[in-house]
Amino acid sequence: MPLVTMTVRKPKTAEFKDAVLNAVHDALVESGVPQADVFQRVLSLEEEDFRFDARYPDAQSDRNQDFVLIEILWSVGRSVKIKKKLLESLMNRLAAQGLNPENVMVVFKETSWENWSFAGGRLIHT
Repeated sequence: MPLVTMTVRKPKTAEFKDAVLNAVHDALVESGVPQADVFQRVLSLEEEDFRFDARYPDAQSDRNQDFVLIEILWSVGRSVKIKKKLLESLMNRLAAQGLNPENVMVVFKETSWENWSFAGGRLIHT
């Protein structure tokens, strides 16, 4: 049910994108998302189309060309505790891959259950 969107500046290798997306998915599974629930997309943008501040609001080092914006759209209802646990797991996984966690921004977006139609126009959560 989570829809993960990763936005990066071009160019990024398939290995870079796989490492980040796999880390996100593994952290989501650890937080209770089913293993088979994989819906991910990558937006690779030119520098002029993906702008960001190097330090806003509390980055401890400058963001660089490997900055990653991760948006997780999922159903409403997860606690702050679950989100913090997911973030900790994700940052540890990314750091293990050699990506500086200060270069990663995560945005959680929540929607109600009745806003998902997974296939065929069926609203299975209504």
